Amino acid sequence: MNPARRRYPRAVDLPTYDGGPDGPAAGWTRIAPQSGAAVALEPGDRLTLLDPCGEQVSDLYLVATHDPAEVFSSGRTTDFGNSVYVSAGSALWSNRSRVLATVVEDTVGTHDLTLTPCSQATFDVLYPDLGGAPHPSCYANLVAALEPHGVDPDRIGVTLNVFMDVWTDEVGELHIDTPPTRPGDRFTIEAVLPVLAGVTACSAEKSNNGTCTPIDYRVERASTSDAGHPSPA
Repeated sequence: MNPARRRYPRAVDLPTYDGGPDGPAAGWTRIAPQSGAAVALEPGDRLTLLDPCGEQVSDLYLVATHDPAEVFSSGRTTDFGNSVYVSAGSALWSNRSRVLATVVEDTVGTHDLTLTPCSQATFDVLYPDLGGAPHPSCYANLVAALEPHGVDPDRIGVTLNVFMDVWTDEVGELHIDTPPTRPGDRFTIEAVLPVLAGVTACSAEKSNNGTCTPIDYRVERASTSDAGHPSPA
């Protein structure tokens, strides 16, 4: 079992969510299965990723708005946090050793910092039954979302794989278990610097218990907040 589940126990109760398989709740935006989006955040803005159906991964990648060469670093996030796990209270660091965002809410506690976003090569190598056929991928979806904003595809590295259950056994072999999310589970970051967030509804069937489903997201803007609490965009 993934040790993250012991370090960050999941929430017993979830906030009410009126969305579901048929559509997002009011104020939320849906990322269709096996697709992605780009979301611009200013300091203090909050981005919440929510799994409306359960057992679905979302790849999250952050890029500094004013210099797309400054990007999320899983290595520095692991190094400076002294852990391969992130949850509420964790900082998400850049390749220039600056905090891009912090995690402020997490009802799951199980996420991955080790695996790259799935790409066509992922399916060619790990899904031989597909015979090399074209397949949607998180990498291609992140490129499509971020490249129009000046992000070189080669700058897209290891993502924060939200809700993904990856762990190693005593001999170091990787295991990918079914995402432990229930419908309505969520993960929220707050931007520290101006950032562009690339977000996907993961395209790899094996990472999502055999079926790819949507991800919903909401942005709460600090600029329209009352008493320091962001309000929905």
